[in-house]
Amino acid sequence: MTAPVKAYKTYTEQVDLLASRGMGIADREAAIQQLQHINYYRLSGYWYSFRRQGPAGRDDSFYTGTTFADVVRLYSFDASLRTATFASLTPIELALRALLGHALGTIDECAHLKPALLGPRAGQGTSYVTWMQRYKKSLADSKEDFVKHHHAKYGGTLPVWAAVEILDWGALTYLYGFSPRQIQDDIADTFGLTAPQLESWMKSLNVLRNICAHHGRLFNKVHALKPKLPNVGRLPELDHARQEMNRTFGQLTLIQYMLQALNVGRLQLLPAVLRSYPDVQLLPISHIGAPRDWSTSPLWS
Repeated sequence: MTAPVKAYKTYTEQVDLLASRGMGIADREAAIQQLQHINYYRLSGYWYSFRRQGPAGRDDSFYTGTTFADVVRLYSFDASLRTATFASLTPIELALRALLGHALGTIDECAHLKPALLGPRAGQGTSYVTWMQRYKKSLADSKEDFVKHHHAKYGGTLPVWAAVEILDWGALTYLYGFSPRQIQDDIADTFGLTAPQLESWMKSLNVLRNICAHHGRLFNKVHALKPKLPNVGRLPELDHARQEMNRTFGQLTLIQYMLQALNVGRLQLLPAVLRSYPDVQLLPISHIGAPRDWSTSPLWS
């Protein structure tokens, strides 16, 4: 038998509940005001790690020293981290579009519309057909001036170097996977990676981008996708985060590396935000996957 829907609680009752479970609340009115601005269940993702660990999992009670103020500080840090991560991903996404559109253009102006000119994956199963349906919808929905221009002058057919500009990151990743292997290798070589490695990075960073775009939580996140890395020593810049590639810090390390490889973006943006991690005794910066000496790495210094 399923449990009934949880009973409604006023902001005051929510504060009382947290206090009864051991959370320190120095200013009740300030806490109520915060809960009016930030949903209780959104904040709960930030106090989850403060909950006591019991034999059957997390208890409802909090470790001694847990405070509402620290939870809000972590939430605010995470908001800044999301903003910086999204901003850092943007020039990488734009560069990948430019690289792929230009490379496919050397094959044919409309290589994206001609699966016979692409790699073997474009002819296997239904993935290319599904991608094409997605592409046509993006084309129909686009309000970009260059799309209107191509409708008026070329019947709506976009050359591949223009087509990449209406693709979201996921569709761009699929087009990279459909591309001839030589093109995949040439683009991957920009980063010192193999084609499968770069494709796995693109997939992982697409998920990370979507988390940022939809106001998701990066703090203490364990990501389902784990990007592939070269062997130890092949790209030593990444080795310090190798064991944390399914944690947020590991994936931020990929971003920082790609920014440097492409020579784009603001290289000091992410390091500055990470240095602002709040001084929360119970939850140090290792809770985002960062090693104690993270800031000494050449990527982050």
